[in-house]
Amino acid sequence: MSDADPGIFGPDSVTWQLHADPVMWVAGIRALYLQALHPRAVRGVVQNSDVRHDSWGRLLRTASFVGEITYGTAPAAERAGARIRGIHRRLSATDPDTGERYRVDDPELLLWVHCAEIDSYLGVARRSGYPLTAAQADAYVAEQREAARLVGLDPAGVPGSTAQLAGYFDAVRPRLAATPESGDIAGFLAAPPVPWPLLPLRLAVWRAVSGTAYAALPPWAQELYGRPGPAPAAADRRLRTAGRLLRAVPARVRWQLPPGHILRAVARLGPGTRPSPGRLPAAAGAGAGGP
Repeated sequence: MSDADPGIFGPDSVTWQLHADPVMWVAGIRALYLQALHPRAVRGVVQNSDVRHDSWGRLLRTASFVGEITYGTAPAAERAGARIRGIHRRLSATDPDTGERYRVDDPELLLWVHCAEIDSYLGVARRSGYPLTAAQADAYVAEQREAARLVGLDPAGVPGSTAQLAGYFDAVRPRLAATPESGDIAGFLAAPPVPWPLLPLRLAVWRAVSGTAYAALPPWAQELYGRPGPAPAAADRRLRTAGRLLRAVPARVRWQLPPGHILRAVARLGPGTRPSPGRLPAAAGAGAGGP
């Protein structure tokens, strides 16, 4: 394909606009809190990586993957998906309760990770003031079936609307639980180890960001962690404040941060493709790119 390839979503998709919003960083941390509540999923992570020493790298790699499949060309997105599938295909974990060995790329686990991410991205954005209509929210969930395909899921079995996403969480909740591994993840997210010169920054900035992400969890997830969060109305106020502060940083400044997917996409496709809430498609399903 030519350099003008819009990728698998394209500039007229909800995904293209939403993923450029800076509250996605808060949403990503919220997703990690939520994902850790699936015992098999979190054990797959902990048993195959040094979470305590590589959680920063894991968060950045996830952000880079999302940026690449959102703003890269279609071939680049397909290569990124192939890399992820290749890594997961080689990994397995052991259930300590039963001794059963299971694959990390079990579709049940991949679906949990996907839905926890999409629920976090969408929920945090809307509660922080990002102007999505109900139809646009449904369009976003439907578009993200392409992201699910890239990690190895059959899109037909992935929620394609906010109602289906809510139904999925209702069905999966009995299988969720707090575990020692989820406690380790939560402990890291609340107070990650940093070199002592960076400790004031952690206290001043990270605590607020992580606390806001935790506050954005559904009450049932906070109950599983055994640490109640603020009332939903208070959490909404925190999210709106975070949204205003983050969006006050000029987009051009934010997009300079590595790995620079958005700037490269705009350079490839033209200035009219700069992500903006003002470019959200009016109708559900409008403008999603093809592979």
